[in-house]
Amino acid sequence: MSIFFLVLAWSAWKPHDYPTWWLEVSPALAALVVLLVTRERFPLTPLAYWLILFHAVVLMIGGHYTYAEVPMGDWVREMLGGGRNNYDKLGHFVQGFVPAIIVREVLLRNQVIGKKGWLSFLVVCVCLAISAFYELIEWWVALFSGLAAESFLGTQGYVWDTQSDMFLAMIGAVLALLLLSKVHDRQLRDI
Repeated sequence: MSIFFLVLAWSAWKPHDYPTWWLEVSPALAALVVLLVTRERFPLTPLAYWLILFHAVVLMIGGHYTYAEVPMGDWVREMLGGGRNNYDKLGHFVQGFVPAIIVREVLLRNQVIGKKGWLSFLVVCVCLAISAFYELIEWWVALFSGLAAESFLGTQGYVWDTQSDMFLAMIGAVLALLLLSKVHDRQLRDI
């Protein structure tokens, strides 16, 4: 919890602009509220909590600089070449990777699926739905707010930005399932 609040305080200290900061950091703050409200009734595995913290840190870094101006993204751009800062692509990858484990946990613990063969398919579908909804939110912000729309959208002139964002979320979800399912299953047995 202290890592969350330390990064949040850093992120809020003189960000690029406060409207963008708020738009980028509000999902992390909403997640914190949900986790605090549900921690007694539905505690998650340690893996899920650590992944959520990692995702929150990614959001708060992006909120501080705007995704198009995160120094780490500039470093990667210089190393690999190219014309854009791709930190937002990390954010969208994580947007699939982290929810995959959370969705998997909720589905398994609530015994939503009768046949386990459907589990991975439904987890990826939910992650894609989350990603698509986030893209709609970005679009709505762009329509209704001229103030922080470009900083929040972060398309940087890339016409396939929305599609590549959703594709990276899908790749993140699939990789999370492939890499973390066994560890997650062990932790689920301990709950």
